[in-house]
Amino acid sequence: RPFESGAEPEVHAWNQYHVRFLYFSLIFILFDMEMVFMYPWAVVFFEIGWKAFMEMGMFITILVLGILYAWRERAFEWE
Repeated sequence: RPFESGAEPEVHAWNQYHVRFLYFSLIFILFDMEMVFMYPWAVVFFEIGWKAFMEMGMFITILVLGILYAWRERAFEWE
C-alpha cells in the first residue's frame, strides 16, 4: 500500500482527482497534436503547394469543431 510519512492513507488515491481533469488532458492533447502535425506540414508546404494548404485546412477545421464541441459541453469552465 502507498503511504505518506509512514501513516496509513485516509482516502483512496482516486478520490483526490476530479473527473474534470480528464477533459483538460484531452484538450491539451488536442492542441498538442495540432502542433505535432503542423511542423512537418510547414516544412514541405512550398514543395506540395495548394494540396497541402487544403489538407491542413481540413485538419484545422476538424480541430476547431472539436474545440467548439468542448466549449458547448462547458469543458473550459472551472467550478
